Amino acid sequence: MNILFHIFIIIICCLVLWGGACWLVDSAARLAKRLGISELVIGLTIVAFGTSAPEFAVTIAAALGGNPDISVGNIVGSNIFNIGFILGGCALLISLRSRPSLVWRDGLLLLGVTLLLMYFLRDQQLTRPEGAILFAILLAYLFYLSVKREPILDEELSVKSATWRDGLLLPLSLLMIIAGGYFLKESAVKIALAYKLSEWVIGVTIVAAGTSVPEFAISLIALLKRHHGLSAGNLIGSNIFNTLGVLGLAGTLHPLQVESSSLFSIGALAVLTLLVLIFLRTGWKISRWEGLLLLLLSLAVWLYNIFVFARPE
Repeated sequence: MNILFHIFIIIICCLVLWGGACWLVDSAARLAKRLGISELVIGLTIVAFGTSAPEFAVTIAAALGGNPDISVGNIVGSNIFNIGFILGGCALLISLRSRPSLVWRDGLLLLGVTLLLMYFLRDQQLTRPEGAILFAILLAYLFYLSVKREPILDEELSVKSATWRDGLLLPLSLLMIIAGGYFLKESAVKIALAYKLSEWVIGVTIVAAGTSVPEFAISLIALLKRHHGLSAGNLIGSNIFNTLGVLGLAGTLHPLQVESSSLFSIGALAVLTLLVLIFLRTGWKISRWEGLLLLLLSLAVWLYNIFVFARPE
């Protein structure tokens, strides 16, 4: 009966997330037009920061609460979910267009910090200085985005400009997404704990999926509305925020120790990130078959974690 209640909560949260995502995509696109900046930058910053809020809440709480495997596993798993299941799944429905700055600037940064994280966790721990380095890179990246103006595409000019209503709609939709993602994650963890899964597996699969639902809702809605910059920028930006901002701050506040099984997932994340960069560059889009490949590879990583590392060490 308790599990059925949590399943009901998950369904309600998915509906809230979907509604919030629809509002956020529309208001963010209008805001970008009003401010004279590209949808890609909005996706990389405001939208990515908002959709990373569930990961931030879960990761910081887990780090301070003495659950480092859930803390790190949530970020690694969320990043795999974002570029595998979500980016791959969206591309499977509609080929997702790219642009050079997304590949050479944002994509290469994401690959670099993923490899840096893998190096930092080679000894199965993230120290305070290492966390501070990650967070400092995020600050430098945000400063660069604020100085460097991204060119606006012709299709973005056709969007209506923002009104005072969007000033209310944007924070309200973000609040819906944060609340929906948080309660969905809580119910998912309760179900996972009932089946006695290890903390790492809970973090890298169940919690990661729960906290990535906002990214899924926003990216899918944005893609269906033909806002490719918001869709792709949200996912790449969210992964950058997750690694540098969320995990960097968590490691700065409290040193994080992880299971040896974490190294497999981090390596898989690096491979997936490299594949995404290659796919985004070939033809400046991710085709349907490339999306399917990302989806299948992410599913394989998920199943490997569940069946190999399911029980506590």
